[in-house]
Amino acid sequence: MINITRISSNIHVFEAYGEVEFLLISDLHWDNPHCDRQLLKNHLDEAVRRGAYIIINGDLFCAMQGKGDFRASKDDIRPEHNNGRYLDSIVDTAVDWFKPYAQNIVLVGYGNHETGVIKHKETDILERFVATLNYACKSNVQLGGYGGVLHVNLAWMPLKEGEPHGNNLSYIIHYFHGSGGGGPVTKGVIQDQRLLASIENYDMTWMGHVHELYEHTNIVNRYEPRFKKIKQKPVRQIRTATYKEEWNDGKMGFHVERGRGPKPLGGYWLKLSIERDVRSDFVRYIYAEVTPCTRFY
Repeated sequence: MINITRISSNIHVFEAYGEVEFLLISDLHWDNPHCDRQLLKNHLDEAVRRGAYIIINGDLFCAMQGKGDFRASKDDIRPEHNNGRYLDSIVDTAVDWFKPYAQNIVLVGYGNHETGVIKHKETDILERFVATLNYACKSNVQLGGYGGVLHVNLAWMPLKEGEPHGNNLSYIIHYFHGSGGGGPVTKGVIQDQRLLASIENYDMTWMGHVHELYEHTNIVNRYEPRFKKIKQKPVRQIRTATYKEEWNDGKMGFHVERGRGPKPLGGYWLKLSIERDVRSDFVRYIYAEVTPCTRFY
C-alpha cells in the first residue's frame, strides 16, 4: 500500500525511505481519440518497471462529447463511448485501462475538463474514477484538488511502524493545473513568475494546462531567524505537456485553425534522494533530479 496520508482535500503527505521517483504527467485527455495511448502506456509501464509513483495533475479526461455540450464533435469520440451512458462509459473503461497502474498512482488532481463536467453536468467523474479504481484494485489512489500540496517526507533511516519519523527531510511540491493560455512565445513562463510572487516555502511548482514541456530553476533568499542566517533556496518550476496529439500534420481542426503548432507529448521524471553536504558530514539535503519523459521524434 502506498504510504500517503490525506491531511485535507488538497494537502497530502507521502513518506518514503532513501530515495523515491515520481512520474509527473498531466493533460492525458485519455478518452479523446487523439490521445497517444501507446506512448502513455509506455511511460506508465516504465514507471511500474522503475518502481516509480505516478501523479496526474489534471485533465486525465477530455469528456467534452456529452449531450448538450456545445464543444461536442462526433470526430472526437471513441466508439466505446458513443452510447447513451457517455460519462459512465468513460469512467468504466478508464478503470479497466488503468488497473495495471493502480498500485503506482499516488495522486490525481482536477483539471478544467473535469471541473467543466461538474459545472455543466452536475457529476464528478474524477471522484467516481478514483473511488471505483480503489474499490476494484484495493489501491490507495488519492484525489487531490485543482491545486494543492504534495509534502514528501524522505527518511534516511528505515521507517518503523508506530515510531515518529524524526530522521527525515521534506520536499514540498505545489501543484496547480493551470489557467489562461500559454502564449506562442512565452509558453506559460510568465505564469510561473506570477505564481512565484504569490507563494512561498515550496521546493517545486508544477503546472500543466497549456500543453508545453519545460523546466527552470529560480533562486530565492530567505532569512532564517533560528540560525540568524540568510539562506539561498532553489525553487524548481516545471510545466508538463500532454498526450493529446491534435496537430495532425497541420491538416485541419480546432487546434490548427487557431494557428497553433505541434505540441510536445509527455511529462517529467522526478527523482528525490538524500545527499550529504560536502561542507559537513552532519548536514543532509534532498537532491532533486528532473528529466523529461517524452517522445523523441
